Amino acid sequence: MTPHAQAPRPSPPQVARQPIWSPEGVLHGYELLYRTADGTPAGVDSWDENRQEDATEAVLSRIASMELGTALAFVNVTRGYLVDTRALPPHRGQLVLEVLETVPADDDSLAGLTRLRDAGYRLALDDFTASAAQLAMLPWADYVKIDCRDLLQHGSALVELARSGGAQVVAERVSDRALVDHCVAWGFDLLQGDVLGPAATLRA
Repeated sequence: MTPHAQAPRPSPPQVARQPIWSPEGVLHGYELLYRTADGTPAGVDSWDENRQEDATEAVLSRIASMELGTALAFVNVTRGYLVDTRALPPHRGQLVLEVLETVPADDDSLAGLTRLRDAGYRLALDDFTASAAQLAMLPWADYVKIDCRDLLQHGSALVELARSGGAQVVAERVSDRALVDHCVAWGFDLLQGDVLGPAATLRA
């Protein structure tokens, strides 16, 4: 009897990283992004929370093998990581947890922010638009990230509100040199976008 050929193993997902710079050009960190096995964006934002958490877990599992130097690692997290239903790796000194804009500011989430800060993790608010939940979380934020496209709607007042709790403010999706100049003029502490360095997939 001829044995059946063993089915090939599916390729593991990949991780991309995009640099985050100071206005003076000093590397501050990388946002780590989930990618499909062929290295392309996976559309994680449209997934349900459990699948998003699986994607985060896959990204977190790669940190130990990355050569980050002194750069920080920014990783998107959903509510499960705040309320301790999902485990975090012990990279407290280097890991920044980016709380997605879909996370509610309920009692358990806010208690989770306190627990994570007390444990030594840095926290960021992703895609800040001054929603009620984000404003409730603002006192815990070390970083607040603002999509440049939202600045067109809300203006520089959004930047001032973001920094009102003492967080560093990060401009995301900085797509051209004119936006770099605008973001520096608006007082952003850090800059991230394709014009400064696109997300590059790191092969396993």
